[in-house]
Amino acid sequence: MKSFFGILAFLAVIAVTAQTNTLPSVDLKKPDGSVISTDSISNPGKPIIISFWATWCKPCVKELTTFAEVYEEWQEETGVKLYAISIDDSRTFPNVASFVNGRDWPFEVLCDPNADFKRAMNVNLVPHTFIIDADKNIVWQHTSFTEGGELELIELIRKLNRGEKISE
Repeated sequence: MKSFFGILAFLAVIAVTAQTNTLPSVDLKKPDGSVISTDSISNPGKPIIISFWATWCKPCVKELTTFAEVYEEWQEETGVKLYAISIDDSRTFPNVASFVNGRDWPFEVLCDPNADFKRAMNVNLVPHTFIIDADKNIVWQHTSFTEGGELELIELIRKLNRGEKISE
């Protein structure tokens, strides 16, 4: 029996370490309902921020509103591109477009109503933010949002642009 649990523990470790460090290929929807593949998420030679959120998640909305306030400066300074991925399910997905339009967020919003991208990226809580390097490698991730968190995020982007390694 001990060996059975030992094998299970070994397999669990392998499953965790076998998770991809690059963006998985998954179909998402734009708020207008058109389909887009994560393969088209790009920012040639520059980093990407991917932020998972939901309309019902107050910390998520606060985080994205904070990002929206500084996004233009971030883009001018670092060239970073942000994709906000809504995890609203099929019941609340139709509300995403009006929710986003009301806030005039300057970054691209995509939707994952079937949770395929969420599962592939192992997102369990929102907000969940990832930094993707120029080669589409996931180099950092973080859950939750606190005031001032955007300062840490942009500093990590600056380090990445300077060619420095960043860690979680």
